[in-house]
Amino acid sequence: MRHSCSALLLSLLLMVVSGTMAGGFETEAQKVYGAREASGRTLRIISTADLDVFDPILVAFQAENPAIEIEYTIASTSELMKAISVEGAPFDLAISSAMDLQTKLANDGYAQTYRSAATDGLPQWARWRNQLFAFTQEPAVLILSEKEFGDGDIPATREDLINLLRSEPDRFRGRIGTYDVRVSGFGYLMATQDSRNTEAYWRLMEVMGRLDARLYCCSGAMIRDVANGTLALAYNVLGSYAGATPSAEGGGVKVVALRDLVNVMLRTALIPKNAGNPEDAHRLVDFLVSLSARPAIVARSGLPPIDDSVLKANNAIRPIRFGPGLLVFLDRQKRRNFLRSWVSSLEQE
Repeated sequence: MRHSCSALLLSLLLMVVSGTMAGGFETEAQKVYGAREASGRTLRIISTADLDVFDPILVAFQAENPAIEIEYTIASTSELMKAISVEGAPFDLAISSAMDLQTKLANDGYAQTYRSAATDGLPQWARWRNQLFAFTQEPAVLILSEKEFGDGDIPATREDLINLLRSEPDRFRGRIGTYDVRVSGFGYLMATQDSRNTEAYWRLMEVMGRLDARLYCCSGAMIRDVANGTLALAYNVLGSYAGATPSAEGGGVKVVALRDLVNVMLRTALIPKNAGNPEDAHRLVDFLVSLSARPAIVARSGLPPIDDSVLKANNAIRPIRFGPGLLVFLDRQKRRNFLRSWVSSLEQE
């Protein structure tokens, strides 16, 4: 089991300044959009979304709202949680891919309630208590190196993947990537959902462990290593970050939506209880939940907007549901037990 978590941070450092906020939580990058005008309006956002996918959205929103200066800060899912719940940092909007942690923030009283015609237009499964608002539906997919895989040996299910890895251990040893669920909130969410929804998950982890799987903090780093041939494949990667929907292909990689089950993460926005500028946060929430009406922005960002018809067309594609069930694996003892099982599956002699 190997670790490869630095690549994404290096790329972000080349673009913007990173560091530790005064409150004590770690950030990865920050970017400012627009210039503050006489109104003095600043919208402060903390988010887990990479700049390469979220920048087109913020550019478009700021162009429509030139009086609003946007301070966009990137942090990991766990650091975002800390910023809002422990440090009480003065952000106006929190955007995260970790649905369980966002649900906990709302459940524990750290979110404001908001309702508008735009949020009412969301499907019921894409909002929770008028405090969490989903604006993307992003599948967890298998990505394969185009150099390694022809059309004939692409696994269609987790069972196919297990059989392929077992049949060619020398080909895949040290060349499989997946999340380190101990450090990645999104990775932990996907792993716990897999464990609940498919019996193949633990057997797959054991096979990957025997083949010295590499562990990553981030989808972007896995995608790059698959594209450049360091990895032959990576499991549970965000399809949107591969520049593709489940049926499309990104540069250098093949994107595969496994037919037995596709867990779909809903990226959510939450307005913190102590937001200093909730009015402009409302504007951005309405903008985000209406992305399906802005195809040009969707095309530039690669983030799939909420679309009920996609889910109805394929019952293997399942959005993760909001609710108390998401909090089960955040219980300290359950988390400790899950991680113990996960580590024992991957760390084999």
